[in-house]
Amino acid sequence: MKAEFITSAADTGGFPETSLPEIAFIGRSNVGKSSMINALLGRKKLVKVGNTPGKTKLINFFNIEDKYIFVDLPGYGYAKTSKAERKKWGRLIENYLKARKQLKACVLIIDIRRIPSGDDFLMIEWLSENEIPIILTATKKDKVSRNELDKHISKIAEALSVTADAVLPFSATRKDGVEMVWNNITYVLKGEKEKEL
Repeated sequence: MKAEFITSAADTGGFPETSLPEIAFIGRSNVGKSSMINALLGRKKLVKVGNTPGKTKLINFFNIEDKYIFVDLPGYGYAKTSKAERKKWGRLIENYLKARKQLKACVLIIDIRRIPSGDDFLMIEWLSENEIPIILTATKKDKVSRNELDKHISKIAEALSVTADAVLPFSATRKDGVEMVWNNITYVLKGEKEKEL
């Protein structure tokens, strides 16, 4: 699959001028956004993966086969960054979500081992209010045993008041869930195309 880095943006002025539909990846710091994008694209190092939470400080844009753009957003909720820094990232994320007409859906990523945080709830609420479709994923599936998997998914679903089917388990290391996430992305993009007809 052809995929290439376009640009990094620190503000709205740095967003690329394109009319291609965009899928944004969002979640708490260190939840595995970059790893998920690499796994979906079958690449190892297209998106830089950091060991330090809060490493992605800019919005990164990637052209996928000249058909659509994947957008890697900075993680939210990393406590060790300064309040001013967190505020700046928050504004950057919000400006992107509000201003970007090309945005068709957000892949919201939650760590399968954690109950969704207040920041996750706020993000889901904000996206829902702004009618941005959410593809809900639970990453790091390889970190829990097969026996525990359903229990973890149920806890996340219950916390978010959604059905267990709405939570897509994912493992970047094992490439589990790649097809399911792609199916959801394709479904959203297909729906957008039909709306334009």
